[in-house]
Amino acid sequence: MRIVAVRDIVSPIRSNIANAYIDFSQMTASVVAIETDLKVEGKAVVGYGFNSNGRYAQHGLLNERFIKRLTETKPDSLLDGEGLLDPGKCWAAMMANEKPGGHGERSVAVGVLDMALWDAVAKAKRVPLWKLLADRYNGGQYDDKAWVYAAGGYYYPGKDLEALQDEMKHYLDLGYSCVKMKVGGVPLAEDLKRIGAVLNIVGSAERLAVDVNGKFDLLTAIEFGRAIQSLGLRWYEEPLDPLDYLAHAALATQYAPPLATGENLFSMQDARNLIRHAGLRADRDILQFDPALSYGLVEYLRTLEMLKANGWSPRRCVPHGGHQFALNIAVGLQCGGNESYPQVFAPFGGFADDCPVADGRVTLPETPGIGFERKADLWKVMREIA
Repeated sequence: MRIVAVRDIVSPIRSNIANAYIDFSQMTASVVAIETDLKVEGKAVVGYGFNSNGRYAQHGLLNERFIKRLTETKPDSLLDGEGLLDPGKCWAAMMANEKPGGHGERSVAVGVLDMALWDAVAKAKRVPLWKLLADRYNGGQYDDKAWVYAAGGYYYPGKDLEALQDEMKHYLDLGYSCVKMKVGGVPLAEDLKRIGAVLNIVGSAERLAVDVNGKFDLLTAIEFGRAIQSLGLRWYEEPLDPLDYLAHAALATQYAPPLATGENLFSMQDARNLIRHAGLRADRDILQFDPALSYGLVEYLRTLEMLKANGWSPRRCVPHGGHQFALNIAVGLQCGGNESYPQVFAPFGGFADDCPVADGRVTLPETPGIGFERKADLWKVMREIA
């Protein structure tokens, strides 16, 4: 199995929305295709990848460094014992001559290519990625269904409480049992009204999480936490700058219910520092590392091993991103679930068209690879570089 060509395009994320920190109207994503010389049922095996929302397209880094290293490395050195591409060896080739630390945007570029490599390998093995991961890394064990929650509640111009409630009703109608909403973009009193309005729709506080997107300083995070602590919400997400571990540790002494963070940490080393220094509790808190943004699945496997060594279960991991790649990982490695974007970040958010959510859970298809071909709007984009 040899790499014949690697192509990439820049695609817009069609979401005119904002959270407490940024708006997404100008955001883009990289989409890549890795074509191989291996044929299955008469067709060349092609793997596809893209980056999650929240980080921009990586056209420059992909073409200046990482695609070049992948295609210029001796082909035989990238193969496993079966003669198939080895994502770990490909990862090492892409990261050759890179200094440690300061991960920046390169973790996104490598993650895009890593996703495409795993898609290609699973297709070559003629199995879904979740099955490949279960067999290789989890003793053949996997979850029949994945718990998923609907992420929304963004700030739109002119969006009132009724519109927010209508949005959450729609998620419940789609089959979700838990929703997440953005907070921190308006004064506390107004956000509390927004939270109350959503609770009137979802019924139980266990069915609602709130997300600050790192906007608060410590005193504001403590004040907000005190205002919501008695509600019993599912979790209080990213209240502080993601790299301020000491502030997280201080907040954890003041806020007893579950905290969630990690989506803006992009390496095993950063995740390890979070576990060591942020005061998080392995019995309740949620880790949201996004494999598509953090050097891919090869690095995510290292992160899971680090977590196990520090007493954390994979069940505490609920990956950010709302995409099929993380969903396959969550099922095959038995993580705690997965984020979902049923209305935003088109065409990249969401799962296969024929895999509906029921009672807050989704079943993955048996399609070889990640399953992009069964998501029509995303497949339309990917076919452009097939």
